[in-house]
Amino acid sequence: MARDLEITLLRSFVTALRSGSISRAATALGHSQPSLSQQLRKLESAVGSPLLHRSPSGVSPTRAGEELLPYAERILALSAQALTETGRALTGHCGIGLLEDLAASRLPQALADLARLHPGATLEVLSLSSTATREAYDAGRVQLVLDAVPDIPGPPRWTVRRPLAWAAGQGVDVTADPLPVVLFSNPCSWRTSVLETLERADRRWRVAFESNSLAGVLAAVRAGLGVAALMPANLEPAMACHDADALPALPDVEFGLVRHPRTEGDPLIDAVETALRRMI
Repeated sequence: MARDLEITLLRSFVTALRSGSISRAATALGHSQPSLSQQLRKLESAVGSPLLHRSPSGVSPTRAGEELLPYAERILALSAQALTETGRALTGHCGIGLLEDLAASRLPQALADLARLHPGATLEVLSLSSTATREAYDAGRVQLVLDAVPDIPGPPRWTVRRPLAWAAGQGVDVTADPLPVVLFSNPCSWRTSVLETLERADRRWRVAFESNSLAGVLAAVRAGLGVAALMPANLEPAMACHDADALPALPDVEFGLVRHPRTEGDPLIDAVETALRRMI
């Protein structure tokens, strides 16, 4: 008999990883914690492998969980898009300014799926500096900006908080004193909060490496230079920090979306904004 993955179970799995804990995911989905835990065990039984590392500080994906996550997110996105986009034909151009950490996640795939449903539309994803994003926004090339601190006038249309997770290079001693840390170069919206978290926990630290790009930070972690605070979606399986209890809990980061006021009522921009909200 053919096996199918239930969308409800996939939604529970994705929400647990996005929120960083089963209790927060249960609250977001309106379930009890035991009920959500049962759904996650059911999904693990269907897949045939454990999907989550569970600890007092939260959850993180196993190797099988890392492999399943992009499929689960895409299935959920396609299901939502099929329900809302079927029968519509959208045209035009939409430029989206994304923080690099988000541009490296599954968001571009969801946008590509949306573009495939609407061949008459052109979607352009840009990951630029704050100054360049503002210039593109003012020039009308970018209509939507999703960033940790959008450098755009006016309040964001909506905000969402997401957890950070510790990534550790192979062989890195997370109990080292001082702790070697890999950082994003300034300006970085969460660099200061990460360092303040270490200081509040009385953990001495030293900057082992810093880079203004996600690729540079990931390369440094792969090389075993230290630990870094990353979005869970950007952690590679070998970087999962299974000794995370030896490190202080990281703060959440807040993302906000800004939309150009001249695009109100544009059906293509509406559809892209909806897709971003669903994925983030």
